[in-house]
Amino acid sequence: MPASHNRNRFAKHARMLKVLAHESRLMIVDRLNHSGECSVGDLRELVGSDLSTVSKHLALLRAHGIVEDRREGSTVYYRLLTPCVCNVFPCVTKVLQSVRGSR
Repeated sequence: MPASHNRNRFAKHARMLKVLAHESRLMIVDRLNHSGECSVGDLRELVGSDLSTVSKHLALLRAHGIVEDRREGSTVYYRLLTPCVCNVFPCVTKVLQSVRGSR
């Protein structure tokens, strides 16, 4: 495989990791993974930010295929579309434990 294809693939991976690289978005993904569908209000309460900020986080996650939404009256609910993104959590935890152990 040509180096340009690998570079393109890794660039796409880096963009996806940047989408996840925010504590509020990680909290949202984790909550949706463990609790299933949640309303925007529930997620706002979890994150502790204003509705506009949480909506921007959710829009970014939705635009990258991580979550999807549905409306029920005036309430918007979100669910995790690609739960495999949570596979990164145990790996990050192991790395952090390893770093702490080597200091």
